[in-house]
Formats: sequence, C-alpha cells, structure tokens
Amino acid sequence: MLPQTFSDEADLERWLCEPSDALIEFCRSLRGRLLILGAGGKMGPTLAVRAQRAIHLANSEATVTAVSRFTNSAARTWLQNHGVETYAADLLDRSHVDSLPEADHVIYLVGSKFGTRQNPSRTWAVNTIAPTYCLQRYQTQPIVALSTGNIYPLVSIDSSGSAESDSVGPIGEYANAALARERLFEYFSIENKTPVVLIRLNYAVEARYGVLVDLAIKVHSKQPIDLTQGYFNCIWQGDANDAIIRALPMATSPANVLNLTGDSVLSVRSVADRFGEYFGRDVTFIGQEATTALLNDSSLLHRHFGKPSVDLERMIGWIADWVQRDQPLLGKPTHFEVRDGGF
Repeated sequence: MLPQTFSDEADLERWLCEPSDALIEFCRSLRGRLLILGAGGKMGPTLAVRAQRAIHLANSEATVTAVSRFTNSAARTWLQNHGVETYAADLLDRSHVDSLPEADHVIYLVGSKFGTRQNPSRTWAVNTIAPTYCLQRYQTQPIVALSTGNIYPLVSIDSSGSAESDSVGPIGEYANAALARERLFEYFSIENKTPVVLIRLNYAVEARYGVLVDLAIKVHSKQPIDLTQGYFNCIWQGDANDAIIRALPMATSPANVLNLTGDSVLSVRSVADRFGEYFGRDVTFIGQEATTALLNDSSLLHRHFGKPSVDLERMIGWIADWVQRDQPLLGKPTHFEVRDGGF
C-alpha cells in the first residue's frame, strides 16, 4: 500500500527504492552483474538500490554495480550502505572505460543537458564520446539506454503525443546531441549486433524535483505561472526506474525504442490550480497555452508493463505536503517550459 505522505528524505528514498512485484519476478531469472553506468545522477542511485532490493527479494544471485565519477561522495556512500557495489570512473576517459568490470547486463544513464547554452561542447562530448567508448567496451551485453522525448518535435496539444514510429525533430543543441547519442547506439547495435533498447523519457518526478515540484514551488511562493508551454507528461520516478530495469529483455539488434512517461497529457493550468487548493492560494497565470507542446505517447510501454502505479493525484498530494512542510529539494529546475531548446 502506498503511503499518504513521506516523513523525511529517508522515508522518501525507501519508497523510491521499493520494487514492484513484477520487477521482483523479473529478477528471479536475472543472472550475473547488472552494470549501471552514470549511476550518480538524479535517478541512478534509487534505480540501483531498487534493482538490488528486487534481486534480494527474488533470491537471485545477480549483483549490481554502480558506475559514476561520484563527484558527490555522499551518493557513493549511500549506495554502498544499501548493498550496491560502486566503481568510480570518468566515462570520457577511454582508459577508465576499458578498466570497467565485466558485465552481463548494462543500464546506461549517462547524459548532459543543463548548461548546454553556456558550454555546448561539453554536452556534445558527454552525449557522443562517452557512449562510443561504452558501446565499444560492451558489445555483446544487452543495454537499456536512457534517452529523452526532447528528440521529438512539438506536437498538437490535441494529440496523444509523439509515438515511437513518428519522425524526430529535435529543437536546440541539447536535443540534437541527444539524437546523436541515439544514432550512435543504433549504429553500434547494427555494427556489433549489440542488443539495445532506447528509452525516451519525459519527465520523471519525485518529491524533491521534477515538473510537478517546479509548479508546486511557484504556486506556494505566489509566483505567476506561464501557460505558454501549457501541457506536459510526467511519471513517478519509482515507476520510471522500475520500467527501465524491466526493459532489459526488450533490447534487440537493430535497437528497439520505447517512450516512457505517464498515461495522460497533463494541463499546467489544472495542475497549478490543484496545488492552489492544497496550499490555499489563488494562482496567477500569465500568457496563453500554445497549440503545441512536447508530448510523449508511451501507450506501447504500458501495454507491455501496465500503467504506472502512482497516479497524478497521488503525486500532487505527496509533493504538496513535501513543499508545504519545507522539506529538502534538489534545487534543479526542469525548465520544462522552454520551447526553443535552450537549456
């Protein structure tokens, strides 16, 4: 049963790491080392521990190794305290990649988005050089690679969003670099017969960051809400991580593609008004909803895995309570309202 609220960060993280019954069942047949590259970011630590916990509950002999630069030593300590082996490496350094441990399955979470406007060359390096090295290192192992729905163009708000078979149309340097990353995975998947599944995500949220947190903070602090980017998708981070791990058997050559998000298109106006009700605030809006938005149709994934376990109303309630009690935030706005691709 899902909680009504989270008492503190430890409680939140415990629930973010709680695997679904389906993930536990999947892990019963998992063997060898699951290597998670880029495990030190926003999603990586709880994904790694969720996998480790599912393996433990499944009585599997598989292991989890988390790889990152670990510039934040606290993340490394937290992972180790939760039973996950860690390995420090800079994936832009070929010698570091070559020295990585052997693996039987790989989850690739490496990417660079924010700061692209100030330092575009680093974004391109992280999103193209690092995957090249890693794909040359792991040529036979199935790989789940995290991508982004930003590679799609803006689509009509009356649609259900871009599907996997739709044409791409990246806007801005970050989105183009993300598409380049996808193309490299596709190339090596064909060239080396590497099984790959690309996961195009928009947007993961939890109580400390995400689109819903961005809106909650603005409503709570009585800031106006810009409606121009008036519609969006999101999914609870726990559900997103669960799906990423369970996608391993869907890796194929040529590469497979799956969208990952919630099961509906959400209205900025409606969500902000709902936060206003929780906070007892009148919400101020500026601008008008554009006729297009960045929207992601993940009905294909839901047909395979079922709908997310956490619905919108539950997420809003959790986040409203968290923000109202002035609990810790990651301080990393999503900038989901950006329409020109400048991050």
